[in-house]
Amino acid sequence: MFHATTIIAVRRDGQLAIAGDGQVSMGNTIMKKSAKKIRTLCEGKVVAGFAGSTADAFTLFDKFDAKLSEFRGNITRAAVELAKDWRTDKILRRLEALLIVADKEKTFVISGNGDVIEPDDGVAAIGSGGPYALAAARAMIAHSKLSAKEIAEESIRLASEICVFTNDQIVSEAL
Repeated sequence: MFHATTIIAVRRDGQLAIAGDGQVSMGNTIMKKSAKKIRTLCEGKVVAGFAGSTADAFTLFDKFDAKLSEFRGNITRAAVELAKDWRTDKILRRLEALLIVADKEKTFVISGNGDVIEPDDGVAAIGSGGPYALAAARAMIAHSKLSAKEIAEESIRLASEICVFTNDQIVSEAL
């Protein structure tokens, strides 16, 4: 598990939202509190968020965006091909990050171990505060009428109250 950030993706009622906090930590020191760890890709059709090393994540965003272009926006194929490259390439496999990528229909968590995981319930979370945000989102989906974006943002807010590597400076994108 990375001791760095919280990112969550939530699907509800045909909506998708990805939210993340803004804290950048180095060891036990907060270096920045307003980083943007969420990006839109593929002309706004895909949203991605990262947890882990910032430079590594930017490299992965670029590689994933290139895969999306190569496979004409097919998020499943792009995710699988990125995971293959990430796992087998000598330089890429040293990258320390996790990605959540999503479009209107699919959500995936991608790791350097070759994992491409699609959540069963439309909710996925990564980072040190991920388990807290995931539990909060699942509870809100079961017991509230909140929108996907409201659930994603509130999940990050709740995680920030528990996880010292997560803050309440929330950035979100919705499709």
